[in-house]
Amino acid sequence: MKFQHFAVALVSFFYALSCWASDSFIVKDIRVEGIQRTEAGTVFSYLPIKVGDAMNEDKATEAIKALYATGFFKDVKLKSENNILIVEVVERPAIAQISINGAKEFEKDKLLEGLKQAGISESRIFSRSLLERAELELKRQYISRGKYAVKITTTTTPLERNRVAINFDIKEGRTARIKKISFVGNEKFPDKELRGILVLRKPDLLSWFTKNDQYSKQKLAADLETLRSYYLDRGYLEFNIESTQVSITPDLRDIYITVNVTEGAQYTVSDIKVAGDTIVPEEELRKLILLKSGAVFARQKLTESIKSMTDRLGDDGYAFANINASPEIDHEKRQAGFTFFVDPGRRVYIRKINITGNDRTRDEVIRREFRQMEGAWYSTKNINLSKVRVDRLFFFNSVNVETPAVPNKTDQVDINVKVEERPTGSIMFGAGYSQQQGIILNGSVSQNNIFGTGNFFSLDVNTGLINKTYAASFTNPYFTVDGVSLGFDVYKRDLNTRPLTQVGAFKTETVGAGVRLGIPIAEGDIVSFGLAAENTHIGTFSDSPRRYLEFVDKFGESTNNFPFTVSWARDRRDSAIWPTSGTTHRLFGEVSVPGGDLNYYKVSYNQKWYFPITDFFTLMLNGEAGYGDGYTGNTLPFFKNFFAGGNNSVRGYNLNSLGPRDQFTNTSNSNSILFAVGASKRVVGNIELMFPVPFMKDDRSLRLSTFLDGGTTFNKFGDLNNFMRYSAGLALTWVSPMGPLKVSIAQPLNDQPGDNLQRFQFMFGQQF
Repeated sequence: MKFQHFAVALVSFFYALSCWASDSFIVKDIRVEGIQRTEAGTVFSYLPIKVGDAMNEDKATEAIKALYATGFFKDVKLKSENNILIVEVVERPAIAQISINGAKEFEKDKLLEGLKQAGISESRIFSRSLLERAELELKRQYISRGKYAVKITTTTTPLERNRVAINFDIKEGRTARIKKISFVGNEKFPDKELRGILVLRKPDLLSWFTKNDQYSKQKLAADLETLRSYYLDRGYLEFNIESTQVSITPDLRDIYITVNVTEGAQYTVSDIKVAGDTIVPEEELRKLILLKSGAVFARQKLTESIKSMTDRLGDDGYAFANINASPEIDHEKRQAGFTFFVDPGRRVYIRKINITGNDRTRDEVIRREFRQMEGAWYSTKNINLSKVRVDRLFFFNSVNVETPAVPNKTDQVDINVKVEERPTGSIMFGAGYSQQQGIILNGSVSQNNIFGTGNFFSLDVNTGLINKTYAASFTNPYFTVDGVSLGFDVYKRDLNTRPLTQVGAFKTETVGAGVRLGIPIAEGDIVSFGLAAENTHIGTFSDSPRRYLEFVDKFGESTNNFPFTVSWARDRRDSAIWPTSGTTHRLFGEVSVPGGDLNYYKVSYNQKWYFPITDFFTLMLNGEAGYGDGYTGNTLPFFKNFFAGGNNSVRGYNLNSLGPRDQFTNTSNSNSILFAVGASKRVVGNIELMFPVPFMKDDRSLRLSTFLDGGTTFNKFGDLNNFMRYSAGLALTWVSPMGPLKVSIAQPLNDQPGDNLQRFQFMFGQQF
């Protein structure tokens, strides 16, 4: 087809040239004939001949070539009349409209965009060759989705004013599926095991979602590399993929893939050597080498060893260190020795740190988190730590750090920090639903980065039936340049549990103010101290639990308290937004200072572990424990008890409904009601497997998870088994512009008669 187009164009060109039969002359004027849409000025701009030029056969040839090259015309002729050059053209038609029928696999807008990139769109000049290219592109798109039987019929309809309409009629056909994947030459590992490591596979229950049963050349190439890594990580140094055959049945429905391999023998590591200019002590580098003499060779360990050694040299400023592992293979003994050649290169220091993308956040807020200083030697450890610290601010959706070399300098690099800011203000809405209460709501407003200073301010206003809160809080995380934080709190909190059928009835009105001080004692470790003064008015009802009534009889309805708090927090997560590895620890203690009406203490500890399972799956383990009691002969005030149940502890059970309960009997109708009253001890454990939302794997604000929760409150250790409750379910977490949204659907696993269940729960925003 391309040859035919070329032949037609060649004939047209010589015909146009043959029309030029005039002798050489001086062009007195130029006239263009035959144009309908094209402006005459456009023709003059491409025409390499001007008035006053000498016209000859060479000039005519050049002019015809130039006008043909524009693509605007399908025929060009040159004539002369009384020294006037006449340019006769026949314009190519323009595309007036494009229609697509039968497309279901793709959205029409996306297909039209693809056609546009191929040169076919409304108002453009029509070209048969571009149309054929567009057809091939459409077929390629469908074949990439497994639609090998697709048929595309294209029709062009002439319209008035030299225009055409193009119609694509698509018959998609059935999607071809992988029928079988076979291996030839494998003896060490069976077909089933090898198929299990591939992405491509036969249709299964999740194929409608993963599309992994549809053949893709790119997926197959990735699978073959995975297969190669699988063998090399198990010592098969001579493994080779000889060939790959992909065949499709005549009806274009089933695909068969055959992979021919040569496994070779399994190799062990004979010895390890380190050579070159090591800079750091050789023994220190040897500790970073994961390959061990006598062990089976694993390429992954070799790669990780080289990376660890490179990073170690980078910590001392050698940013461009080069480490190569040279193998010495003994085919008879099936052994391989490796010599790690170390070339540290020149020592490098940091010239400048450049920050972009922070439209609202001040530069100093980011710079004060950096542990890599300008003018200091390059350090891989400090640069990575700096990135993590900036990420933990929770001010940015993404933090990217690059270290380009300074032009014309061999010992300097810059650090380019590019951030993508996220809204740092949040409006919090918490909600839950139960048959007894209906919908429960609460809310607050906060700004984690007020005026771009990094300071935190929140205003909590809650007018719910249960909690009424009016609180203001301010924290300056860098009250001193060393990172000592200072915060203030003023609050009025009213609690009325009467509407909660699962909790014993009482109400409190607390007014207080406090000051907080946070002192960093190590990288990621902070010790905080706080002192507050508060007055609490306690109210009871006729159906309040007996222990509540006894407390009021002993201490009165109004108490003054001076709680002193101390806490230790450690954060070793790789990210605050999307953690995949690391741990967090928090130890919190509260004790009433002598001089008040209450004498009690509380201690709680929380730890979370994050383990990367794959590139997309993260396992989170959470453990919490709390203990409280009174001193000098007093007991823990009932309104200081620990509670469990709800979205932040054991999902599937109503808020604060787990643990010991008191029974109240209504004398008017003799109905008995069980109230949760909290307890002096609390344990909670969570196992959660987190993964990205399908089709949104790059969105760091959305996560799905499946979980197993367990926990309760209790007073005596012997009662722990009686009160312990478990649940399992699915959850969605979304870091939305208005605050985090947590949604869960849970199934209680060992609920007992009288338990207050709440299978669907969601929390919108942050709790303070």
